[in-house]
Amino acid sequence: MSAETNPPVSLPDPLVIAETLREITDTSNRLMNSLLQRRLDGQAVAYSDELGIGQAFLEMSGKLMLDPFRLAENHLSLWRDALELWTSTCTGALGLRSVPVIAPSQGDRRFKDEAWNEHVLFDFIKQSYLLGARWLQQTVAGVDGLDERTARKVEFYTRQFIDALAPTNFALTNPEALREIYRTGGESLLKGLRNLLVDLERGGGGRLAIRMTDPDAFELGVNVAVTPGKVVFQNAMMQLIQYAPHGKTAWRRPLLIVPPWINKFYILDLRERNSFIRWAVQQGHTVFVISWVNPSAEYAQRGFDDYLAEGTLAALDAIELATGERRVNAVGYCLGGTLLAATLGWLGAAGDERIASATFFTTMIDFSEPGELEVFLDDVQLSSIEKRMERAGYLDGAEMATTFNMLRANDLIWSFAVNNYLLGKDPFPFDLLYWNSDSTRMPAKMHSFYLRNMYQKNLLREPGGLNIAGRPIDLGRVTVPVYFLSTIEDHIAPWKSTYLGAPLFGGPVKFVLGGSGHIAGVINPPVARKYGYWTNPVLPADSGAWLADAVQTPGSWWDDWSQWVEAHDAERVPAREPGDGALPALEDAPGSYVKRRIT
Repeated sequence: MSAETNPPVSLPDPLVIAETLREITDTSNRLMNSLLQRRLDGQAVAYSDELGIGQAFLEMSGKLMLDPFRLAENHLSLWRDALELWTSTCTGALGLRSVPVIAPSQGDRRFKDEAWNEHVLFDFIKQSYLLGARWLQQTVAGVDGLDERTARKVEFYTRQFIDALAPTNFALTNPEALREIYRTGGESLLKGLRNLLVDLERGGGGRLAIRMTDPDAFELGVNVAVTPGKVVFQNAMMQLIQYAPHGKTAWRRPLLIVPPWINKFYILDLRERNSFIRWAVQQGHTVFVISWVNPSAEYAQRGFDDYLAEGTLAALDAIELATGERRVNAVGYCLGGTLLAATLGWLGAAGDERIASATFFTTMIDFSEPGELEVFLDDVQLSSIEKRMERAGYLDGAEMATTFNMLRANDLIWSFAVNNYLLGKDPFPFDLLYWNSDSTRMPAKMHSFYLRNMYQKNLLREPGGLNIAGRPIDLGRVTVPVYFLSTIEDHIAPWKSTYLGAPLFGGPVKFVLGGSGHIAGVINPPVARKYGYWTNPVLPADSGAWLADAVQTPGSWWDDWSQWVEAHDAERVPAREPGDGALPALEDAPGSYVKRRIT
């Protein structure tokens, strides 16, 4: 074993151990007292299968038992794999070369530690886990007589179970954790326990809120969301930020950015080096951004109509007052893009052309293939969500975050659990993960409308299928130029699903596919020189056919978008300072709405 594998032992400082134990004791007492008080107050929640997970597995088990030959064949296959693994392990233990029976997938970073390959015992543990995982997935997959929705639910939650049982998630079967315990004389375990208790206390009510980053490392307006600007308009739903110009002239049409209200807008303005907002200002755009309110229970009856009337439409009116320009270029990101599409349909119903061009970042408009999110969207689970929203007036942002994190549990849940609890390390300061942890709530009426009418009924794609703010929405009547940006590894808005929305518009559409995922593929500044993107001037019905004939270009799609939007706005005007128009500056960017955190 190398010196890397056998680090020198460092006996912990007794004073540090004493202080850590004191913190653990104090936190444990507070948690136990809180949980006891909740039980005395009748707040403890008994187990119920309100999401229908138990029912789905019960149905799967019943169907599986009706096919004993298939079940026996699966067991026999596992036995053969186990025998082959034992033979391979014995060969390796004798110092002879052996071929692995199974290997982690290429993107699986859990087993990157060298001990998983070099040490016979850990290699055996790794392969045993992978074989068991494969067997379990094959057993529950394709059970005869199971409807497709139930089958997807079973497969998804089986994967959650498998991910949770990975040997990397336990101290005694994680070589990196064992080395850290040895190196620190056990202090890492104490620090890990302290971190676990702190996260339990942060979550409240027995919920574990795993820290992905250091929450004290960032401050809005200080080291994130620092592009200079002013709030020039606000109402109950949003603040509108106008950013200071970069040069003496700007493009005539202002640029309105509509971010999702599932998250806060500053994903587009994290740091100077990766801020899309700052970059757009530098390209000569007069940039306006909607900063949505983080709603409380008072917003329970605010619906999709309110987000349109007091969001996008109010922003268009305010921009005209601030700049004197009636027509704008607009960008919508994710759910903000869905709202932008509805806004275009609403304006199109009256022949209103205030939005001259529209850009969609990773936006679902046709929801017929929502990807793995469909697991959470059956009638049983939607009814459960609606009941919780009815009680609180909103859907808690932490619940939304957990849902998205489960789509990539190993990367977004278990990797942080290992770092914080098994290794006893503090989370690394990372601006993107700070933003990801800055959750927002969803008003009950709006979110129920969105889930039912968009995801479940898929009415936005139907001409006149939705009536929003008094007008039927028909995207076919939208004839403005459209730029569609999706990303090839997106797990929230899969690109083949977003592609289905592009042909719904009645005007010219350019579809562009960026590299990476839902966030990194969008926040991809040209200076990074990462990922690349695909373009194809033709929009065939099949997304696979589009990609087969697409041309890949290195670098960032930002430059491609800049050329596209400027081709539709060739006139320059004197730069506009926030507050110089008919709207006075109310406060400095990023404003006060974005600073309202969930506690």
